[in-house]
Amino acid sequence: MTEPTPRRTVLAAALAAAAGTAVASAAPAGALARESRAARRAAAPAFVDNHFWTSYADWRGGRAAGTRAVAGRRPGLVIAAPAGRTDYTDPHTGSTSTWEYATWTSPVHLSTVPATEVIASWNADTPPGTWIQIELRGAYDDATATPWFVMGRWAAGDGDIRRTSVDDQSDGKGSVWTDTFSVDDAASGLRLAAYQLRVTLHRTPGTDLSPLVWRLGAMASDIPDRFTVPASVPALAHELVVPRYSQTIHAGQYPEYDNGGEAWCSPTSSQMIVEYWGRRPSAEDLAWVDPAYADPQVCHAARFTFDHQYDGCGNWPFNAAYAATYPDMNAVVTRLGSLTDLETLIRAGIPAVTSQSFLKEELTGAGYGTAGHLMTVIGFTAEGDVIANDPASPDNAAVRRVYRRREWENIWLRTKRYNAGGKVVSGTGGVCYLYFPDRPTPAQRTALAAVGVR
Repeated sequence: MTEPTPRRTVLAAALAAAAGTAVASAAPAGALARESRAARRAAAPAFVDNHFWTSYADWRGGRAAGTRAVAGRRPGLVIAAPAGRTDYTDPHTGSTSTWEYATWTSPVHLSTVPATEVIASWNADTPPGTWIQIELRGAYDDATATPWFVMGRWAAGDGDIRRTSVDDQSDGKGSVWTDTFSVDDAASGLRLAAYQLRVTLHRTPGTDLSPLVWRLGAMASDIPDRFTVPASVPALAHELVVPRYSQTIHAGQYPEYDNGGEAWCSPTSSQMIVEYWGRRPSAEDLAWVDPAYADPQVCHAARFTFDHQYDGCGNWPFNAAYAATYPDMNAVVTRLGSLTDLETLIRAGIPAVTSQSFLKEELTGAGYGTAGHLMTVIGFTAEGDVIANDPASPDNAAVRRVYRRREWENIWLRTKRYNAGGKVVSGTGGVCYLYFPDRPTPAQRTALAAVGVR
């Protein structure tokens, strides 16, 4: 039900000089800072900027070192000719292996929102014998730059490397907390004005294997500190038919993955939406699961979202990447601004996985409190209340819940709250996962665009 720790987890010439990327013509960092500040003063209030590289033209841009863009129904990146070899010692197994690698570095993205937090997400196919690493480098609006920060070492399976985040990354101004880059002192006014992403594709030496990366991007945000948020006005009464799975029935199963089902809110929610879109693991995929266990696909989701460094299944981008391993699926991590945004998505047939934390008395009918919990929002009642598939339920039949709109909206969108001891701690500020097919309907495409996802 809860994540292991409470969390609001959470470029220019300097970058070009550091990595030799194709940004030498970009403005100096000082000019970038001035432009960012001017834009911030002139622009209407905005809290979130989503930017993703997905098209053939996108992959033809940036700087390739051993990768090539492939066209077709799902444009992406593959290894063309390796740029070199590297040894990787897996910190979770202690084994060292040699890998061929190639890299692609994005162009600089000047965020429309000078950010206190950035969360990368990616969609990729990594056949056995391959894996990828995602890194982020940014420019602060004080004309300084970050180093390259590792945002994840990822593979769809776990036979080659252990999927992992990387701890202890900081430059004294910003730090990476599992899956989120965060400015250390947001109250200082320092913001990340721009960033690049770099993906490194690895494969077994001497093979023609390759990952395929078809979506890479990030959500940059600057959500105001707030204990409460404005109330939205109900505008939709509609409910989607989404499979209902309880994490609780898996308590004690496979404790090596985040202590078993009691902590599987994120993969359980992800699996509900994967199956809503008509995808599910095959019998072969599930052959490893004890046949005595109900809903083995939930065990499967827990195993293949598990972050071996975080020691949990609640890594946000790892959940999105898992969902995108199913045929013709896309997935992103973003933030939404209100329940009106969720109504826009539900109206178009798109459910969402949302992250929230609350005391027991703050959410009527939940029957528990949590430092971090994921639910699947599937609709709204005629009164505007939230219909959620809450995996922290005693069984599948009890998963569908109706929560009071005002309570639910506040616990999801706030960034500050009081814990049971009266201490001020963080909230997630509207974090959610959105999963959708490669070819959404026109209405779904419009809804996604309305919340900044393309």
